[in-house]
Amino acid sequence: MAYSESLAKRMRQALASLPDVAEKKMFGGLAFMVNGKMCLTVGPGRIMCRIDPGMQDALVAREGCSTVVMKGRVYRGYIHVSEAGLQNKAALGYWIRLALEYNKVLSGTGRPKKRPY
Repeated sequence: MAYSESLAKRMRQALASLPDVAEKKMFGGLAFMVNGKMCLTVGPGRIMCRIDPGMQDALVAREGCSTVVMKGRVYRGYIHVSEAGLQNKAALGYWIRLALEYNKVLSGTGRPKKRPY
């Protein structure tokens, strides 16, 4: 198993009410495409969120969060959140909401919001 089945199940449940969600295996995990754009992924013991790059520094300062680095390349706007920080519905929901807000911007259906975090 390359990704956490329990996290994938929770992610599916959280995204079930959205009209344009597709799952795709990539990056050794399971990606959730929203409005045709990669929004979230589930991997082994963590999720990856595509977020507003302007929020990157504040978010990675939180415990259990880190910037995505693949093959030595730093990906601003992508963060990993460890499963330890996703133990309840509210915690997972927080990260999903951030990713969905940025997905709206990328899809042309929303504007970035100024957030105090």
